[in-house]
Amino acid sequence: MQALDGTPDAEVYSQELGLAARAEDAGFDSIWFSEHHFSDYQLTPQTPMVLSWLAGQTKRVKLGQMVSVLPWHDPVRVAESYAVLDHLSGGRAIAGLGRGLGRVEFNGFRLAMGESRQRFAEYSEAILKALETGYIESDGELYKQPRAAIRPRPLASFKGRTFAAAVSPSSIELMARMAVGILVIAQKPWETAEAELAQYRERYLELNGFEAPKPVLVLVAGVSRDRVVIQKMRDVYLQRWSRSTVDHYEFDNPGFAEIPGYEYYGALSSNIAKHGLEKFNSFLADLQVWGTPEEVTEKLIDYVGRCNAGALVIDITFGGMPYDEAAANFELFSNEVLPELKRHDVGGDIGVTYDASLEGAAAGE
Repeated sequence: MQALDGTPDAEVYSQELGLAARAEDAGFDSIWFSEHHFSDYQLTPQTPMVLSWLAGQTKRVKLGQMVSVLPWHDPVRVAESYAVLDHLSGGRAIAGLGRGLGRVEFNGFRLAMGESRQRFAEYSEAILKALETGYIESDGELYKQPRAAIRPRPLASFKGRTFAAAVSPSSIELMARMAVGILVIAQKPWETAEAELAQYRERYLELNGFEAPKPVLVLVAGVSRDRVVIQKMRDVYLQRWSRSTVDHYEFDNPGFAEIPGYEYYGALSSNIAKHGLEKFNSFLADLQVWGTPEEVTEKLIDYVGRCNAGALVIDITFGGMPYDEAAANFELFSNEVLPELKRHDVGGDIGVTYDASLEGAAAGE
């Protein structure tokens, strides 16, 4: 849902929603949208509305939010939106939670970023309990909510179908305490992601007494049979996708070091200053996958195995890619990569998915 080249918003919606509505027939198992506001980065300010529309266009696919950025919302509204979506879709909703990173978005909502970790902790606790009990209440430091009923009542438990975007180590600890799954965004060296997942699983088991759900990997993928097109995927569209992500989240902003709860990103900005923005931009792009159908399949299966993941969320249109090229990427991935991936049973219950939100949750945390 990006508008990087001044593409009219109506055209972005028409084209991207057209692909999203086709995802079920193409064989995908779920469709996900991120939440973003106030910029061309992603035109997705009302994700529950879009997912509700897709519920009416589809019969089988699950519908995921990647993620509901909790500090930006009244928790009552978030709990209600998931309850309604689950009823409209017949139990196909997947809950996604995050605390936000985009300064432009916090500013637009007139919110202090330094409060986001505390708000996320208090809001998520209240929302998760509400989705299980049908009642929301809180007596937290920042969130006071008298007991109130969620109507319509939640259709079914959200346990096992709730995931959170966690990037910093402290957030991974919080997700283990909340007993939710993790969305692993491809923005760290895979060795680091593997090590942090091992820590999460160990801590999750220690705190909850049972094993953590398998994580969901979120990646961008470009596929073609033409080597010229493949190189363009990497050199043009993945680079532009990466740069749009870096710009939106201001990964190079040293001011993060002064904001409570964002110290990890302060360290990241120092690393970028040391090695250069363009180098980091290429690093982020090169964590994604591109190549022939066989090459893309092999890379994705390797990443799934390394992280013991249970699902993939794949972004197929990215970086201002013209619609005809995006549609070709969608078709080739659906016809040649997707069937091969679905032959590999990794024990997940969400499956291979299409990321309709695009450019994704690169820092949904």
